[in-house]
Amino acid sequence: MIDLLAIFGYKFFQNALLGGIISAAACAWVGLFLILRRESMMGDGVAHTAFGGIAIGLLLGISPLLTALVISVISVLGISYMKKKGLANSDAAIAVIMALGFATGLIIISLAGGFNVELFSYLFGSILTINTWDLVLVTALGLTTLTFLGIFYKELLSMTFDEDAARMTGIPVRAMSVVFNILVAMTIVVSIKVIGIVLVTALMIIPGLAALQLNLSFRKTVGAAITFGTISTFAGLVLSSFYDLATSGVIVFTAAAIFGFVALYRRLA
Repeated sequence: MIDLLAIFGYKFFQNALLGGIISAAACAWVGLFLILRRESMMGDGVAHTAFGGIAIGLLLGISPLLTALVISVISVLGISYMKKKGLANSDAAIAVIMALGFATGLIIISLAGGFNVELFSYLFGSILTINTWDLVLVTALGLTTLTFLGIFYKELLSMTFDEDAARMTGIPVRAMSVVFNILVAMTIVVSIKVIGIVLVTALMIIPGLAALQLNLSFRKTVGAAITFGTISTFAGLVLSSFYDLATSGVIVFTAAAIFGFVALYRRLA
């Protein structure tokens, strides 16, 4: 208990905890909409595309999260454009953009002379290295996402289940879709330092899947998803700190364990 209380007193742990909780909440809510829209793999595709943005930032000596945000927004809008124009279906569009973004990152890395430790921290997450600037960016993007979802969740829910009906009721479907896609990109960037590009989809999808097992109202399902994501992040952070394990891996295993427990509970209840 003394060690547990002591570790909470460190500034780096406080940054990690706050950034992790905000990331988990944003990921869970956005991920729930992605699940319902049958676009779960969009998170993975945009996350891998963000790899190119990270590489650009490291090469130019500017914040990799900012360049990742720019590239992620471009990629998610590119996926949406390809789908709308009939150039490719959802999976194919994601695959094309993901490959292009990742290839861009590899080319830039080769120009820069290869991988380095900092790049690996973005690939696999390094929540304990979140500095003040990272925390400010994560907090700003995360709270912006949560605020928008909180204000317009009824409109987004209507669009998710029946886009044509939503358009007939006066909801600006096209504009709302663009904004939501940008929120997906923002949420991915928020989560990169927490869980890494490779595993970001897990933090976005697993809590939502666990919450859906409970067959609650949408509002309660959102609350359950955020709760599961937050618990996973908190437990992963604490356990990895004590046992010197990869934080992102522990977060994913915790989220998967919660999903398994909830699914089993529903089957036996």
